[in-house]
Amino acid sequence: MVGLRFMRLGMLALAVGMLFGVIGGFQFLFPEFLRELLFTKTRPLHVSLVVSWIFLIAIGGIYFYLPRHCHYKLWSERLANTHFWVFVVTGAAILACYLSGKFGGREYFEFPPILSIPIFLTWILFGINYFMTVRQEKEPWPVYYWMWGTGILFFFITYTEAHLWLIPYFRETMVREIIVQWKSYGALTGSWNMLVYGTALYLATRISGNAEYARSKMAFGLYFLGLFNLMFGWAHHAYPVPSATWIRTFAYFVSMTELFIFGKIIWDWRASLEDWQKNRYCNAYRFLFAADIWVFVNLGLALIISVPALNLITHGTHITVAHAMGSTIGINSMILLASIFFVIREELPTELHAKYSSQVQSGFWIVNISLAVFFTALVLAGIGKGLSTAASFQEMMFSIRPFLIVFTLSGVTLMLGIWIVLWHAYRLIGKVQPNAA
Repeated sequence: MVGLRFMRLGMLALAVGMLFGVIGGFQFLFPEFLRELLFTKTRPLHVSLVVSWIFLIAIGGIYFYLPRHCHYKLWSERLANTHFWVFVVTGAAILACYLSGKFGGREYFEFPPILSIPIFLTWILFGINYFMTVRQEKEPWPVYYWMWGTGILFFFITYTEAHLWLIPYFRETMVREIIVQWKSYGALTGSWNMLVYGTALYLATRISGNAEYARSKMAFGLYFLGLFNLMFGWAHHAYPVPSATWIRTFAYFVSMTELFIFGKIIWDWRASLEDWQKNRYCNAYRFLFAADIWVFVNLGLALIISVPALNLITHGTHITVAHAMGSTIGINSMILLASIFFVIREELPTELHAKYSSQVQSGFWIVNISLAVFFTALVLAGIGKGLSTAASFQEMMFSIRPFLIVFTLSGVTLMLGIWIVLWHAYRLIGKVQPNAA
């Protein structure tokens, strides 16, 4: 059951993380709102919980799919259970530190660095368990095995790199520390993309019943591009710090190509499905379809802001936030929700999950319509901020306030839509029989 426990914990993390995100949005507009929960607390609470959602669902899926669907005995159930409980205890300690105002890290990891030690430990346990399990495969690995393994390995490497600021050589020089931070965080995003995109390709293979998707030249082309992007695609985040122009330009090209190929694989997969396959996995299919649409929306925005002259205007504005939200919610979260509903469809009787299908569908449309409004408001706010000629920061913020109000209100409906989906998913996952994972 360890895989399902990871999934249920991930759903709780997203539900609470969305609440702190909405609180942060209101605090941005109304500084007196819940003043005791200062923005310095709500932002790290929101970010840490949402990032945890991504990792928890991806890890839970891997722990579930390997023994249940790929028919490999997990190398060590004990290691997997230890992984889960260390994650729970460490997560609780991190949240307690945030709520009590005890910080000490850097962006994404603003908790005291001592708490990174058990996180390192969990990834060692996960990596050992994963590679010892998949070594049972006698045939060449499908691409999602390579993606999952690469994501695990490079998370450990990039998470280590993210802590180089603890060494005085990096910490005492601002430019050096910023470059290392942004490089490591960009690569860290690439590592979780490997886990999530690998999950998407696994689902595409299972839903279609065609293993060729995971062994095609295009799938492995996506893998190698993703690997290259993981190692070098961070460069386009470093415009404000000294770096060669060709590195940033090349990094953008690789990043955009990866998104395009991933989008095309899912698009072609959708076109190949029969109606009965779409209907059988209606919720999982629906969320994968939404992820594909958001791939192309985010790709379009990324291509626009990749132009150096435009990047100088947009970098650090709400457009950057829109790009991040389009990736985190529109792409990653849609794929992970598809993974959850695939498990529900495979493991529960049709009449049980079909009973709640209409409510899940309603939540799906609330989420995606709200996200579209949310995304658009951020882009318009970013354009207003980037082109503003106001004499002061206060005047500039006042001029874009209508967009920020729309952004905050759409964030509320987005949260409610996600809660509807998660509520039904959480209850249904709880009904999966113990021998499922």
